[in-house]
Amino acid sequence: MSTIICAGRCYTDLVFTGLDRLPEAGREHYGKAITLAPGGGAFITAAHLAGLGQRVVLATALGDDAVSRAMRAQIERAGAELLAETFQDGPQLTVSLAIGEDRAMVTHRAGPAVPATLRARLRAATHLHLAELATLLEAPWLLPAARDAGCTVSLDVAWDDAALADPRARALAGAVDLLLPNEAEAEALGGSADTVAQLDVLAANGAVVAIKRGAQGAACRAGGQTWWADALPASVVDATGAGDAFAAGFLDAWLAAGDPAAALARGIAAGTLAVAQPGGATRVPDRPSLLRLAAQVTVRALPVRKRA
Repeated sequence: MSTIICAGRCYTDLVFTGLDRLPEAGREHYGKAITLAPGGGAFITAAHLAGLGQRVVLATALGDDAVSRAMRAQIERAGAELLAETFQDGPQLTVSLAIGEDRAMVTHRAGPAVPATLRARLRAATHLHLAELATLLEAPWLLPAARDAGCTVSLDVAWDDAALADPRARALAGAVDLLLPNEAEAEALGGSADTVAQLDVLAANGAVVAIKRGAQGAACRAGGQTWWADALPASVVDATGAGDAFAAGFLDAWLAAGDPAAALARGIAAGTLAVAQPGGATRVPDRPSLLRLAAQVTVRALPVRKRA
């Protein structure tokens, strides 16, 4: 079995659910429930992949504070091997406000994005998944090191104003094998609100690009072909981590057979299951459950739009 390394920051997610609006400055607003759980794209994607039976290593850095130590115990129970560096700071915390089918988040970062030991570990892996564009900007050595080790590389962008404004952002994002932005991130990187135009720009250097479109499903460009996948009906409790779950479902199929249609279907299924619960990985589906739901996803193949 191949080994997938999911690399990036782990956060402690404090998720408020049952909100009908964002709080106003100077006023207090009350949620119906809260969840405190490990978060961050690297952890959430790793946990979902482990639940599907993949061999996964989570490469991250964790604070030495009480909150981070408590989260470490939960992270270790998620099924991925933990390759972690401890730093003298923390916690890394995200407060997520779940409002309808979307959410707003405030995050505090601390420490390095990846452990120093990751470089040596790449030679024992087949794929490296980076959970934030900010991680690649902080550690651009990851791309050449992964190539040198024979690993394919995927990148889930994760919205970050500073990272998306960085002049290196588009070139680095386009240099990976698989790019997984959501609609807003694809617009920021691709310079257009049109999904096909985004695919044109972001796949120009040969990357497979899958754009997560929320209630509109997802779109993928791979090797001169475009695929569109419809969303499934979902009862949304919390959208936190849905995109990271999508990444796990997509990777599960793409790494096995390189089939974009199957990858889109599994990604949609994983995201649909994720939004039905608070937190990104408080419960993760097993393979039979994911495949049953993926079989209900409609995926259509269309030719690439000709340029004028």
